[in-house]
Amino acid sequence: MPASILDGADRPVAAAAPCRAAAPFAAITLLTCPSCGSSHVAQVLGDNGGVSYVCTACGRSWS
Repeated sequence: MPASILDGADRPVAAAAPCRAAAPFAAITLLTCPSCGSSHVAQVLGDNGGVSYVCTACGRSWS
């Protein structure tokens, strides 16, 4: 192990392999607003650390 992060800096650094998804076409679930049916939904952190959602079209929030 080098004594410093600068020791061995003259050696080339190995490149990381590109990340690949487990499946080429992963399933995507669209979340829709229960009030207006819009897919413009944001995931937000709830009051007690839980997950809540808010529709950016009509403003309804739910968890």
